[in-house]
Amino acid sequence: MGIDFAAKTMAEAARAIQDSIFSNQNANKNGLLQRIDPRVKLVTILLLLIVIGLARDIKILLAFYLLALILAALSRLPLGFFIKRVWVFIPIFTGIIALPAIFNIVTPGDPIFTVVTLSSPHRLGPFLIPRQITVTVQGITGAAILVLRVATSVSMAVLLVLTTEWVRLLRALSVLKAPEAIILILAMTYRYIQLFLRILEWMLLAKKSRQISATKIKEDYGWIASRLGVLVGKSYRLSNEVHLAMTARGWSGNPRPMNDFSIGLLDWVWTIFIIIIIGSWVILR
Repeated sequence: MGIDFAAKTMAEAARAIQDSIFSNQNANKNGLLQRIDPRVKLVTILLLLIVIGLARDIKILLAFYLLALILAALSRLPLGFFIKRVWVFIPIFTGIIALPAIFNIVTPGDPIFTVVTLSSPHRLGPFLIPRQITVTVQGITGAAILVLRVATSVSMAVLLVLTTEWVRLLRALSVLKAPEAIILILAMTYRYIQLFLRILEWMLLAKKSRQISATKIKEDYGWIASRLGVLVGKSYRLSNEVHLAMTARGWSGNPRPMNDFSIGLLDWVWTIFIIIIIGSWVILR
């Protein structure tokens, strides 16, 4: 019996839509970061990302990651959901990339234990493979710093996205004089992703409702490939229709976002707090 790839794809599409809705629900909660002005939040988190990118001490990176977890809790985000969203993809992928760096082939240093012993040294391109391949202290330290830096940076970025409605985030970018073309591309991309996920879910639901028995794997692949082609055609036609509709309604190429932001006492307290953190990092580095 073939595996029903269509049903699995439909489930993944539905889960993606659900995650998006869940993110909007998180942004509407009465948490700490949700109450901060989007402009202030955007600038301060960007400053934190710069500091995290420059940090080279594991203790400092751990402190920043702990700060991200505390901010997630104060913003009433489910910690399990937050940690899973951060660690499932990017940091794990970074860990795979950083894995070769733990060996003395890439990072010479103090050995911790020997992985394998060869009969004699070998040369592989620019790398000299020693007789004993070991895991080094310097290699593990460097790999840990890389993974932790990526995880902390992603955590801060996820905090920004989860605690800010997408429309308000784009509006903050516009107020801060970000390029209008980038803002427009981000806005249209977000809406297109939502729309096409929904269309894909409808397609898969229609197939599932008309399917009597399980299909072969080859047939599932062929059907999914054909539906992807249909989505490409729909996206091309829809882009032309949307452009014509915008032009007919007076679109001149310059978006005019509403600026309804106001900076309050909490925003000043948050800004001073971030300045203290960055100043402490400068002093301790």
